[in-house]
Amino acid sequence: MGLLLCACGSLRYYAQAVHGQGELVVHRRAVSKLLRDPATDPQLAARLQQAQQARRFASQRLALPDNRSYTGYVALDRPYVVWNVFATPRYSVQAVPQCFPVSGCVAYRGWFREAAAKEYAAQLHARGDDVWIGGVPAYSTLGWFADPILSSMLRWDDDELDGTIFHELAHQLVYVKGDTAFNESFATFVQTEGLREWRQSRGLPPPDERVHAMERGFTHLVLDLRTRLATLYASGADAAAMEAGKQRQIAAFRVRYAQWRERDWPGDHRYDAWVAQPINNARLLPFGLYEQWTPAFAVLFRQAEGQWSAFYASVRELAREPKTQREQALQALCDSWQAEAAAGP
Repeated sequence: MGLLLCACGSLRYYAQAVHGQGELVVHRRAVSKLLRDPATDPQLAARLQQAQQARRFASQRLALPDNRSYTGYVALDRPYVVWNVFATPRYSVQAVPQCFPVSGCVAYRGWFREAAAKEYAAQLHARGDDVWIGGVPAYSTLGWFADPILSSMLRWDDDELDGTIFHELAHQLVYVKGDTAFNESFATFVQTEGLREWRQSRGLPPPDERVHAMERGFTHLVLDLRTRLATLYASGADAAAMEAGKQRQIAAFRVRYAQWRERDWPGDHRYDAWVAQPINNARLLPFGLYEQWTPAFAVLFRQAEGQWSAFYASVRELAREPKTQREQALQALCDSWQAEAAAGP
């Protein structure tokens, strides 16, 4: 009976995924046609025009896939395209894995309707897991479909929109099944370096480093909380002691956050709402996945003398390694980057 229920649940999940992706295909309109249509809102046309310029730059200058992805547009009837559900055991910072035929095992399960995501999250919560739901403005089908620009992506500024196109195209180029940290760190490096080159090509200064510095600082605080919780959960204490310790650690994190913000970023309250909301293990899962190995890819890019094709060849070599050897190589590259940073110019 348990197997049958599991199978039925899986069928329902894949049915909604097929339906959701099918809706995007059906409602996709070619950007070229929208730009020629006088009825198209001028502000939308201007955003799409620049996105198409960034799309061409991605293939011509960054050696990313040259296909129909991001040459179409879909106006959604909702703020996000999917909602990801993250889950952990109540006293663990390790994700409850979600495994799929193409992408392998990842830390979340995505739903095209918020109500379905909440229903699934409620099931996980009822069995005792910590859960968190995060809305997602964009995702990659890894080249299986021509991914469109979505109206949910247009809430970002131009840098974030263009950089996301670079990021998602990078997933189409190199993707290792079941290794989220590798995949996201690689795509994040392509996004960051690609955006720098894209701005330079238009005579613009590099992106504001202070924004990224604050992001890194906040991520460090969250990862520190996750480490403290992992130590607590490994202590062997009983459930009551772990629950009390968990709440103390979360409260102490909020104090450290307030001190850090006032010391380093006075007047900047962009993370206040995140910190004020309920915090559990699952809510910490996305942090660090997108940056863990980016220094390693920076070293590889420098070794490739800034040549994208040579860089991608090195990345593919790493991708072919077994995970343990791949992570050892990535760690060695990170150590090299840290040593150079410590040595200074």
